[in-house]
Amino acid sequence: MTEKSDGERRTGLLNGFAAYGMWGLVPLFWPLLKPAGAVEILAHRMVWSLLFVAAALLFIRRWAWLGELLRQPRKLALVTVAAAVITVNWGVYIWAVNSGHVVEASLGYFVNPLVTIAIGVLLLKERLRPAQWAAVGVSFVAVLVLTVGYGRPPWISLCLAFSFATYGLVKKKVNLGGVESLAAETAILFLPALGYLLWLGSSGESTFGTEGAGHAALLAATGLVTALPMVCFGAAAIRVPLSTMGLLQYLAPVFQFLLGVLYFKEAMPPERWAGFALVWLALMLLTWDALRTAHRSARVLATERARTATAAGAAMNPVGPVSSVDAVDPVVVANPAEAVSTVDAVDAPKA
Repeated sequence: MTEKSDGERRTGLLNGFAAYGMWGLVPLFWPLLKPAGAVEILAHRMVWSLLFVAAALLFIRRWAWLGELLRQPRKLALVTVAAAVITVNWGVYIWAVNSGHVVEASLGYFVNPLVTIAIGVLLLKERLRPAQWAAVGVSFVAVLVLTVGYGRPPWISLCLAFSFATYGLVKKKVNLGGVESLAAETAILFLPALGYLLWLGSSGESTFGTEGAGHAALLAATGLVTALPMVCFGAAAIRVPLSTMGLLQYLAPVFQFLLGVLYFKEAMPPERWAGFALVWLALMLLTWDALRTAHRSARVLATERARTATAAGAAMNPVGPVSSVDAVDPVVVANPAEAVSTVDAVDAPKA
């Protein structure tokens, strides 16, 4: 059982690295599609993604969710909202990469967790811990510094961050798997995208078929570039703890940032470095707080399980309750003050 679990975790990690690695290296792909414009590339991505995802679902025979979705108008409306939001996100990202703004695009995905927290506070009335408030404050200062550095607000980053955070919020309410959700969203986008491509072809402005077979194959590959990371992500999500997935998600913007600076040679004056440094500081605060909270929650859960086991042992052996405690958790007996209050266990700082 342990070997199987370890094997599953290794498979999940490999799929997680593959998914976020592909998302991180995708800026290398979009420039290959020139002279196609961002909107034409986006339309091809929608059309070909549906074909690839439908083929994947046909292969694994996973269609039961479709009938359930069609019988729930509210859920279908949310999928439509998600499709509209991800259209904005994809379109802005493709345009940004092909217009020489890879670094600013990567900033959007660095900022995304912070925007998600802000949405949780504003819309879901969630309460933040002090470290989370500090991270939000630092990120706000970072945006101000970057605004000075760029001479304008980093609207590409903010658009990507807010659109993707909204997309995540809607997907949480829809509660569909990654591949199924992508299939539903691209199905909604399919007809408008196909209609636009047909219009481009009839007006003589389409690059599909006019720039050679290689260019046409690359445009068709947009579906594979979209679907394959989602399949890997789905395989990772069911095998890897959420805390690990939360750390892996930073691989994509890190790769994108490095490509923007080292490969595309985008300018990084001191004020931009300062802004990015503040964003990274905010993310480190968030990560530290998340790991600390997860560790405390695990410790409290272990304590509660020990208490339950102790109570069960005492009920079965009323003559010797102390020995049953020793058998279950000798640490509790050695240091009973540690289990006095679960509130203390949660709030006390760890060494």
